[in-house]
Amino acid sequence: MECRSKIVTFSSLLLLLTLQSHFTVPTNSKTIVTSLPGYPGELPFKLETGYVGIGEKEEAQFFYYFVESERNPEEDPLIFYLTGGPGCSAVITFFYQIGPFSFNFDNAPENITMTLNPNSWTKMANVIFVDMPAGAGFSYATTKEASISSDSIVVKQAHDFLRKFLIDHPKFLKNPLYISGISYMGLVTPIVTLELYNANERGDQPALNIQGYILCSPLTDKFMDFNSRVEFAHRMALISDDIYKSAITNCRGNYVNAETENLLCTESLNRYKECTSGINMEDILEPLCNKSDVKPYCREYYYDFAAIWANDEAVQQALDIRKGTIGTWQFFNTTMHYVEGKNDTFCYSYDIHSSYSFHKKLVSKNCRALIFSGDHDMTFPYVGIEEWIGSLNLAVASPWEPFYVNSQVGGYEMTYTQDDYSLTFATVKGAGHSVAQYKPKEAMVLTEKWLASKNYASSM
Repeated sequence: MECRSKIVTFSSLLLLLTLQSHFTVPTNSKTIVTSLPGYPGELPFKLETGYVGIGEKEEAQFFYYFVESERNPEEDPLIFYLTGGPGCSAVITFFYQIGPFSFNFDNAPENITMTLNPNSWTKMANVIFVDMPAGAGFSYATTKEASISSDSIVVKQAHDFLRKFLIDHPKFLKNPLYISGISYMGLVTPIVTLELYNANERGDQPALNIQGYILCSPLTDKFMDFNSRVEFAHRMALISDDIYKSAITNCRGNYVNAETENLLCTESLNRYKECTSGINMEDILEPLCNKSDVKPYCREYYYDFAAIWANDEAVQQALDIRKGTIGTWQFFNTTMHYVEGKNDTFCYSYDIHSSYSFHKKLVSKNCRALIFSGDHDMTFPYVGIEEWIGSLNLAVASPWEPFYVNSQVGGYEMTYTQDDYSLTFATVKGAGHSVAQYKPKEAMVLTEKWLASKNYASSM
């Protein structure tokens, strides 16, 4: 989940057959990009794009954008960022959330220009943005087998990608490493993080300086997170006390897997759905709309900028995209993208239902976690996050308190610890699902402060 679009193409299978027949898989490649269409002059930061091949014959080719820190690339942390969906392109993260650019939305989509993002995480960290799995963004597969993916496959491929990337970029091996993910990647990110710790303990080489993980509005447990929407709706006054009490009593706290023969529960949930069906789940304060009607304001309209920009031949040439490897660039791959209750598709299996047990295993590591959520996000509400964090039974190191941005309350945070493990949980005031998109300054300040609070000791 996380990105929203309605673009669907049906040329993928034909393209795959073409790749199988005619395309020779090259070795890993990388390009230093010094200019991009839509931005005047040379880029004021170092941008590298390229492909990393994964698999015995590198059948899965993953496209990435790597931006070195604009502050101190030799010392600043390295963040490996996994975009949600699954199947969303990293372009959403690069342009709409934490990347160095923003589109200038004052122009029409046909006249795209870009501005620098003053709240880019690249001002404090080296960041790898990757199109993953194959079939997302500019990433592709050269065989039918490699085009089929799953949550578990993404875990392995993310680990393999990062290891190959750092072998090819050895000067970043000693930088403090954090795995970061948003939305659906909350199921994947903790597992990748744990795998890196375990690899170091096994003595796998090269050792990676893993320090922890960062999650934004994560999906952690499909039952817990979806179930928490009812309580969230009550806290936000979307349903009345009467409806909420009725749901608690009649459904006994189980709203996701309610028994169909329980008519009283069904009636309670129907009342809940009637009250919330017209609500924008990603931000309950924004109107629920579609791109065909941009009045009232519709955030999805601005996603068209990415599609027009990324499909521009001059842009693809500047990024050094391999010709003929994808058809029309898509904001996200609709056959992979998850919504509640969706079954496996022909190309993707949603085989991880909860990452909670992996969070619990990480408690035994020398590990740090930052988990933050928009307090107006109903997709995966902060209520569910509070519930599973509470189940970890950690000690409170610092109580619930506000954090400030420009002398104003930006949100609230608290920190838990156990031995060498620490977890900071924060809510960002007024933010929706993709926090950095709704409240970019607050997301940056929160993350920068958290990163700076660590005196790094090598985990290698």
